[in-house]
Amino acid sequence: MGDLLLGALALMLVVEGLLPFLSPGTWRQVFERALRMSDGQIRFLGLSSMIVGLLLLALLR
Repeated sequence: MGDLLLGALALMLVVEGLLPFLSPGTWRQVFERALRMSDGQIRFLGLSSMIVGLLLLALLR
């Protein structure tokens, strides 16, 4: 189980690093937009991401 969790974390870091590596200007714009979002909007995005991730995990099982 630990190996799977570590592999998932590593894959997440690779995916998260793609945009700043490939297009730093776009990443900067996205980050600036995120800074202007309200706490509620950020929470909604986080919740949506978690739900999509859980659905994908359920589909893979």
